[in-house]
Amino acid sequence: MVRVLVVEDDSDLALAVAIALRGAALAVDAAGDLAVADQLVFSNDYDCAVFDRILPDGDALEYVQKQRRAGWEVPVLFLTARDSPADRVAGFEHGGDDYLVKPFGVVEMVARVRSLCRRAGQRRPAVLRYADLELDAARREVRRRDVLLTLTVKEFAVLEFLLSRPEQAVSRADIEEHCWDAMAEPMSNVVDVVIAQLRRKLGEPPLIGTVRGVGYRLGTS
Repeated sequence: MVRVLVVEDDSDLALAVAIALRGAALAVDAAGDLAVADQLVFSNDYDCAVFDRILPDGDALEYVQKQRRAGWEVPVLFLTARDSPADRVAGFEHGGDDYLVKPFGVVEMVARVRSLCRRAGQRRPAVLRYADLELDAARREVRRRDVLLTLTVKEFAVLEFLLSRPEQAVSRADIEEHCWDAMAEPMSNVVDVVIAQLRRKLGEPPLIGTVRGVGYRLGTS
């Protein structure tokens, strides 16, 4: 699943942005300052990050520039009330990929984030295949033996994660980390439930095996 980091200290705006992005089938982690954002960046892989320009513990431009120098390549969208040409230039010079001035339309914000996520996704294959299974991330389509399957957002995300690691054992914790955002309700068997649904929809012969004591594996044997 595509995962986005939102760093915004205005709780109402942060909630509105998160709701809009989740409504577009994106997983969202939120932080209210740079310290929390830094912990999340260290712990997780993101497809895009959305930063408010001025945060309680510093200027996001300086933080992003520091991360860029360390090799961080995640696309960044800056949200800010500063709309002068000099401010926009500074945003790009400090490592930003896009710049959106407040107040902004939620629909436009979602479109810009999705565009940046696609840019990040260009480093990954557009279509993942294993045996007679095919997943097209751009079209959000899954086919087995050329039959189109109907999957939920979470089923698609879990299958995409497994397809990116064919024949590798992955733990339940790894699946949760990559396919659910930090705001997801804790549920001990959530991964098992989604895997069971996927097995039913993928049909026979089975493609997802259980690795005892570890988790699951996509494979034909």
